[in-house]
Amino acid sequence: MTMENPARLWVVVPAAGSSRRIGASTPKQYTKLLGKTVLEWALAPFLERDDLAGVVVVLAPNDAYWDESPLAAERRIRVATGGAERVHSVLAGLNALAEAQEEEQNQHARDRDWVLVHDAARPCLPSSDLTRLIDELVNDEVGGLLAAPSVDTLKRADGADRVVETVTRDLLWRALTPQMFRFGLLRQALMLAVDNNVVVTDESQAIEGLGLRPRLVSGDPDNIKITTPGDFERAERILRARTKSAPAAP
Repeated sequence: MTMENPARLWVVVPAAGSSRRIGASTPKQYTKLLGKTVLEWALAPFLERDDLAGVVVVLAPNDAYWDESPLAAERRIRVATGGAERVHSVLAGLNALAEAQEEEQNQHARDRDWVLVHDAARPCLPSSDLTRLIDELVNDEVGGLLAAPSVDTLKRADGADRVVETVTRDLLWRALTPQMFRFGLLRQALMLAVDNNVVVTDESQAIEGLGLRPRLVSGDPDNIKITTPGDFERAERILRARTKSAPAAP
């Protein structure tokens, strides 16, 4: 009897954003925080793992920063070119994992492998959250995502920014990354969304479009995504506090 190959872990990081919305001259993934770029911080929890099969970082077509990054020399990282929206960039990363089959033996993702998709602009992912996500989902048939339960009172507004109603926060979660799904299932879901011109803002939404129910794994709310200029300062505070509280190396 032939033994089935164990599922491996792959990572796709869409990093094709231009940061136009925050008016930055340097794309936010390449902005420095405490001496490292946001992208270096974002990838650090993954690269410190021994069970990682490989990473695809998806770059903008005109990226002028990657070649100067220390990450470019990391042997487990390959790059792909992104598209107009996040969904196109993630799909490009998945396609890169599939196409590697013809070039490098055993260096392509199989349908049952796991893919973790993480935002390039999330530099504050705790390694413990990543480990918990993997441990809780490794035997799940659907997969899931890190998320934080909503703790704020939520308001629904009208077009004039007037409160229409107060929305109960019970059972509401804030989606984080990474999001972890089977390679074949995620690729199918994203291809279907693109083919049907369905706008999906994260991988879970694409999986939900197949009628499936991803699992929510509680994560640290400080795993923030940098979207405004003030978020850089907040991320620095979080990272500085963690660096100070980390145990000294033996």
